[in-house]
Amino acid sequence: MTIPDYEFIAYIDEGGDPSLKRVRPIDAHGGTEWMVISAVVVSRTNDLHTKQWVADICTLVEQENDQVIHFKDLDSVGKLKAANYLGASPVRIFTVASNKKNMRRYRNERAEKIPSKQWFYNWLVRILVERVTDWCWRHCQKRNLSRKHVKLIFSQSGGHSYSQTAAYHELLKFQSHGGIWLKKWVPRREVMSMHLVEAHPHYKFAGLQLADIAASSFYQAVDNLDTGPCAPQYALALEPRVAMNERDERWDYGLVLQPTPAWKADLSADQKMIFQHFGYDFTVPWWAR
Repeated sequence: MTIPDYEFIAYIDEGGDPSLKRVRPIDAHGGTEWMVISAVVVSRTNDLHTKQWVADICTLVEQENDQVIHFKDLDSVGKLKAANYLGASPVRIFTVASNKKNMRRYRNERAEKIPSKQWFYNWLVRILVERVTDWCWRHCQKRNLSRKHVKLIFSQSGGHSYSQTAAYHELLKFQSHGGIWLKKWVPRREVMSMHLVEAHPHYKFAGLQLADIAASSFYQAVDNLDTGPCAPQYALALEPRVAMNERDERWDYGLVLQPTPAWKADLSADQKMIFQHFGYDFTVPWWAR
């Protein structure tokens, strides 16, 4: 087995949970309304500096005695300082935000044919990986880099099987080669390898703590049940590093909303704000009114 060398590392973390059986606010008690997954992509060279970046953030938020960042535990001033620092760092940020109300009790029978107990989680990661690998591939092509692969490092969370996720994306890579199933987006198989998928505890890698800042910032921008009123200021601070597609657009690339199209999402005005800022249009077409 030859494990390919890699040029990028995508650190991946999440906010909310993937439960679909009961979803708030439809159900009084149940899973979170949102599931948010974010990736912070760094070059292999810049990855050497991530420990120092985290140390700098810890100094900014006045927790020098603890060199591990937990974004949810910071006060609002500390959160904004952390987000501003990450928004000025040489990284690229990708986020998929799924409003789960329309997914309540939904079953994807086609996805369930692939042996997995976590099809919804894998589906969201797939959307994320499609954009991440596209950006990595375009970056390599533009700069004619010899190393092209991206390593995916997940923040370890109870209930997820990352070996299943790796196997699932290996299948997607195979399908993308043959044009099976996937139409608009396909993972860039040229930069993927199931042998470059790892999962580690949050505290083990500074990059995972940066991914926590990204995922938590976007989660707090859209959530108004668990974290208080929507607080978009942290996600807005990340804007300079939110990835853009080849048309210099961030919507449906650096920030992805599910469901799609956007007007089908049953969102409040405060929840729409962050998506509108990044280019989403919630206008209902005349034929759907």
